[in-house]
Amino acid sequence: MKNKNIMYKILVSGLILLGTGCTNLDETVYDKVVAEDTKFTKDDLNSIVAPAYNSFRQIYADWDAAFNLYEDSSDLMVTPQRNGIGWGDYYITMHQHTYEAPLPHAEGNWNYMFGGVNNVNKAIFQIEQIPDIEGKEAVIQELKALRAIYYYLLLDNFRNVPIVTKYDFPKGYLPTQNTGKEVYDFVENELKTALPYLSEKTDLSTYGKITKWAVKMTLAKLYLNAEVYIGTAKWDEALAQADDVIKNGGFLLCTNYLDNFKIKNEASTEEILSIPFDQIKAPGTSWPFRTLAAASRATYELAGDPWNGTGGIPQFIDTYDPDDQRLKDCWLGGKQFTSKGEPIMQGSVQFEYINYMTDVNGCEPNEGFRMVKYEIGTGEIGQTSNDVPFYRLADAMMIKAECLLRTGDAAGAAAIVTQIRQRNFKNTNPAKATVTGAKLLGGSVYKYGTYKAGVITDYEGGADIEYGGFLDELAWEFVGEAHRKQDLIRFGVFSTKSWFSKKASDDTFREILPIPKVQLERNSNLEQNPGYLR
Repeated sequence: MKNKNIMYKILVSGLILLGTGCTNLDETVYDKVVAEDTKFTKDDLNSIVAPAYNSFRQIYADWDAAFNLYEDSSDLMVTPQRNGIGWGDYYITMHQHTYEAPLPHAEGNWNYMFGGVNNVNKAIFQIEQIPDIEGKEAVIQELKALRAIYYYLLLDNFRNVPIVTKYDFPKGYLPTQNTGKEVYDFVENELKTALPYLSEKTDLSTYGKITKWAVKMTLAKLYLNAEVYIGTAKWDEALAQADDVIKNGGFLLCTNYLDNFKIKNEASTEEILSIPFDQIKAPGTSWPFRTLAAASRATYELAGDPWNGTGGIPQFIDTYDPDDQRLKDCWLGGKQFTSKGEPIMQGSVQFEYINYMTDVNGCEPNEGFRMVKYEIGTGEIGQTSNDVPFYRLADAMMIKAECLLRTGDAAGAAAIVTQIRQRNFKNTNPAKATVTGAKLLGGSVYKYGTYKAGVITDYEGGADIEYGGFLDELAWEFVGEAHRKQDLIRFGVFSTKSWFSKKASDDTFREILPIPKVQLERNSNLEQNPGYLR
């Protein structure tokens, strides 16, 4: 085990070597790049490749990046204005779906994703100048597959973006804008072309890197959402890719759900593609500080006061079966105690997280359960070392189950969902792990409707949601993993339902983010996405 941990630390150090240089949101990441005169050798390969992976950390974990967009715009979590603590209007507009351009989180995503594209293009350019690299084409194809994954995220968020594959641009080069269909086709072709060159290994030598299985998962995701992206359903194609991962990838469900989210989770048998983090060498995730109230510092012996932001939307928390271990695994609620078991007092009252929120424009510090799915370490300083599972086996299994459900095999889908649920009911009520096809085909148990101060007004419910039972299962399994916005759009719920302070609307254009204004100003070839002001 000691040697394994040493190998892992070496690997992480390699992946975080060198920065992307794209954290400045005012930076244009693709319109002007000057080729370097530096002469590289095969010994520089790791240093060349490492920056291409760095943007994954920023995309997932930075304040103005994907995690906030996928979770804060959903029906699972909210970052409200808290009395005495200001989180800013942008979190509220994300929750209420009233965002326009500029939206810092859209700008951050654009820059981080194109930063990844730019770093891949740079790495490929540099590698092509080195004559004596063994397996050069395999390295280049791995990088092209990584670039395709960045473009998959750009497609999911923005649809109509420039496809940029060059590094040595002529001066003043301005890329033209491609359609969503062109981006979709590019991603599919790049991934399929790379497949024969990629490693099938699932050990530490490929940890955090693009393998055959990571590419197949991206293809499965691409096909799963194809009807949203290009108007054509591709359930059979998604099923084939996910099924290959399940049957041939060698991955196993972890015995315990939380093994995927531990600080030392690199040994997880379930993770297909992980994003390595380290609170010192590769910072980025600050989830405990973002969600917990200051009072919880004493519970986890943190190095500073948490910032008291994001909480679970009470309507969502109410959907859990009390016997589902994921409720306690993911959410912190009730009366709070110090690490020594002593009550945390505020005046004469014990501090308590309550499953209640007043309004997005003003909540008390203790309102809303808090996300604790990712293990919180003693003495944390605002950054955590939990590696983030970008893809894991449960995801592949749920893709297969959804495809079966949508193509007429509800019983087959139910068997898969039951298998995933079993670990979460084994110590409470094992019989409850079993679900039926009828349950998955039926409506959601979520009590949709606007909510204020504990009261649901204009009740909508979820009985009318097709495959709503399955949508619930996705929420319980993947909350906090930046899945939900995509799932809500695919199930037709993102715009059409109300929750907490967000109201239903016919404005489906916000399913796609606005192209940042600064990019429109710098590149006359870009047009704003429909529905937004330029």
